[in-house]
Amino acid sequence: MDFRLDLIDTKIEFFEAQDLKTLERMIANQIEMNKALMLDVHSVRHQATFNAKSEKMLYSAVVHFKVKR
Repeated sequence: MDFRLDLIDTKIEFFEAQDLKTLERMIANQIEMNKALMLDVHSVRHQATFNAKSEKMLYSAVVHFKVKR
């Protein structure tokens, strides 16, 4: 029987929140979870747009994680 572990080399996650504090907390929590997978943050892209339906700002971010080397 072969037992083989494949590591995740790269992972991209998307986040969305109504305020910056919530978005930052979501990203920080995910960074801690991905440390267990030996993934570090490679890059972060963020954007803020106005949601006309809710008349509030909508904050989003894309975080690219890569394996620690």
